[in-house]
Amino acid sequence: MKLAEGVKNGNRRALAQAISLVENNLAAKADLLQELFVHTGRAYVVGITGAPGAGKSSLVDKLTQVVRRQGKRVGIIAVDPTSPFSGGALLGDRIRMQDHVLDEGVFIRSMGSRGGLGGLSLATKEVVKLMDAAGFDLILVETVGVGQTELEIMHTADTTVVVLTPGLGDIIQTMKAGIMEIADVFAVNKADLDGAEKVIREVKTMLDFTRQRQWSPPVIPTVSVSGQGAPELWEAIEKHRRYLMETGSLEVLRKNRAEAEVLDLVAAGIKGLIKKEEVFYQATLNKVRKRSLPPDQAAALMIKQICKFIVKEDKEAADYD
Repeated sequence: MKLAEGVKNGNRRALAQAISLVENNLAAKADLLQELFVHTGRAYVVGITGAPGAGKSSLVDKLTQVVRRQGKRVGIIAVDPTSPFSGGALLGDRIRMQDHVLDEGVFIRSMGSRGGLGGLSLATKEVVKLMDAAGFDLILVETVGVGQTELEIMHTADTTVVVLTPGLGDIIQTMKAGIMEIADVFAVNKADLDGAEKVIREVKTMLDFTRQRQWSPPVIPTVSVSGQGAPELWEAIEKHRRYLMETGSLEVLRKNRAEAEVLDLVAAGIKGLIKKEEVFYQATLNKVRKRSLPPDQAAALMIKQICKFIVKEDKEAADYD
């Protein structure tokens, strides 16, 4: 496929076209991803998440500057809220990363979340694979930042950076929401504001109570406007990467992620198949709504119906051949 060759060669136009193809779920997507899959697995993926207004985009901008000075190529996926009119990215983080527009070593793509509950578009994982195949050393994925559902980033990134700021409410409640479990590195942004030291102390206190993990997330104060703390943040990310590689945890992490992704796709495929049997599907759901059939028995019936549907399709295909 000509488009796949362009992506592998690092052609920016080809990469942009491939991403659009994946986002729009066009028919050629499967063949494209299949051809490129063997060329993935080399990039390191870092997720940047946190509440709206935490300064994630500005921090990604400064972090990219640090990484580029080391000669590494950086792909950035900025997942924004979806426009209700165009279906595209509403905020367009590229506006806030103008310094990198002319840099051939940086590729920025804004994507609409399109209803993704984890602050991520459903196509994000596939776009990560495209950037990986295009030869980027580092891929930064910035999430919408939508509260507790941002936990989804941990299923995409090798290292997850949680960005906190003073003045965004009770930090202890934020920790209780599950953020503590996904953070590999904490960045306390806007550290020049009043209350930053309090946030840092509270995070470190919480970490002292949850030391069952071998890796203890560092807490890095940053000021994204000036770039203060960005080099230290990158060093913390690199330290976590080295830890994962030295302990064999990176291989386990990616193995588990591959398994989860396959099972998610299987589940999505099963849902699609049963909805093709619309009459049976709705009739079974109605029995559950009327409490004449328990959900587990309804699910078992649907699975049997799917098996019948597959056998029927296979027989029809064999007869046609």
